[in-house]
Amino acid sequence: KFWNLEESAVSKSFDMIVIGAGPGGYVAAIRGAQNGLNVAIVEREHMGGICLNWGCIPTKAMLRSSEVFHLMHRAKEFGLKADGIDYDLDAVVKRSRAVAKQLNGGVGHLLKKNKVTALMGEATLTAKGKVSVKTDKGTEELTAKNIVLATGARARELPGLEADGDLVWTYKHALVPTRMPKK
Repeated sequence: KFWNLEESAVSKSFDMIVIGAGPGGYVAAIRGAQNGLNVAIVEREHMGGICLNWGCIPTKAMLRSSEVFHLMHRAKEFGLKADGIDYDLDAVVKRSRAVAKQLNGGVGHLLKKNKVTALMGEATLTAKGKVSVKTDKGTEELTAKNIVLATGARARELPGLEADGDLVWTYKHALVPTRMPKK
């Protein structure tokens, strides 16, 4: 669970604000808090960023399923019998998403444990030391002497070759496929 400032902070003024809660951002926020700073972190989409939610972690979970599937086909080499070996794409995707969700919750726990104020919303630098955060409940105005920009990765599209989820996929399409590609 992530909280709004009204629920968790006495002040809207911080020593440090981190924009982006991917691997760089949440680690910076936690380290700042461990060093005695009053820290806020702002994330637009998912705590843990692209790597944890749509990149490295769920990809590795899918690769592990693939590895186990491959090993099952080699069962005889290990003195084992396995007949009718098959896969369930929906179950593979569900497991991958569950792994990402569990680690996403872990990031939230670490932030809370280290007393970092977490906000879900879109941050905009409005002036030196000032950040405006558009949340689902309105706009919050924050101030801090130190602001860390850790905005992470984005999928890029090429003109004329836009992702459609059918022929051209982004990383998100690849991690929640409705069908297996032929190659």
